[in-house]
Amino acid sequence: MSSLNVGVIGLGRMGSLYARNLAQRVPHARLVAVADQKADLREQFANELGGVKVYASHLDLLQDKDVEAVAIVTSTSTHKQVVMDAAACGKAIFCEKPMSLSLADAYEMLRAVEKAGVFFHMAFQRRFDAGYLAAKKKVDDGVIGVPVVMTCVSRDPFRPPLEFCDPKVSGGLIADMGVHDFDLGRMFMGEVATVNAVGGALAYPEMKSVGDIDNALVNMVFENGTLGSVQLSRNAVFGYDIRTEIWGTKGSLQIGYFQHTPILVMTREGITHDVVPHFMQRFEGAYLTQIQDFVDRVRKAEPPSLTAADAIAAMRISLAATMSCREGRTVRVSEADAMAHGIAS
Repeated sequence: MSSLNVGVIGLGRMGSLYARNLAQRVPHARLVAVADQKADLREQFANELGGVKVYASHLDLLQDKDVEAVAIVTSTSTHKQVVMDAAACGKAIFCEKPMSLSLADAYEMLRAVEKAGVFFHMAFQRRFDAGYLAAKKKVDDGVIGVPVVMTCVSRDPFRPPLEFCDPKVSGGLIADMGVHDFDLGRMFMGEVATVNAVGGALAYPEMKSVGDIDNALVNMVFENGTLGSVQLSRNAVFGYDIRTEIWGTKGSLQIGYFQHTPILVMTREGITHDVVPHFMQRFEGAYLTQIQDFVDRVRKAEPPSLTAADAIAAMRISLAATMSCREGRTVRVSEADAMAHGIAS
């Protein structure tokens, strides 16, 4: 089979990573075009990756007949339009999370993808991380017995720019960051029945100006009666802290780590080591494995590993948790279906 010709739409931190991986590190992939509204980003890629076509508009890239598949790595608020345009052009689609800002938009995107009959992969890179994959196999093999409690910790070392924190752009802390943990909950424990969330702008009071929070705690009850908790924070000042613990009837699993480089500095003052700087370093391998999986499955005409339905399922949990945090009550995930107006309203 020939290589898959891919275009990347959006050249921010994640878009740049996917573009470079596709150009340099993914077998059987060929980066043929990139698109971004910012001229400086376009110019940087034109200089760095010679021979790659550069567009200011995603519509122009989608009209390029050389482009067979696209990686959509724009802000969440733009996903709906770009995905629907890509589906209309018959392109295979890789879309970064979250899928959209509202369930109504997500279901509209799903219908457009299904009507066009195009391949659609939703990006949840933790499902491709070596630690989470190994843990899933241990659970499936019964090593820890029946899982009964899952605890997730997701902490950023600093807050993103306020314009990104605005729920009208990113969906807010619970939707943007927590959606990974809610997806992991489905992966390890099953569907979520109810959520109870609290949160606040505690470390960065300026977050209140855009209507977002910087810390949240979300408790979950799964449909099978098992339990889960998610801790979200923007102020883990020491570094990037992503960990998961799964308790079973015969043992437990811990996924994640603090120490990034395998070296200890031992002096009279004590023993020290570094920490994981940020998500790029922690999940570099997972991002590469995920985009490789996308390319391989499109080329082989296999179904996607993660679908729009998976994205919507995780999004429903995010919406219910956001509602719980705002209203101060336990919320059934099924209530999210009534929130057609979405996270940012």
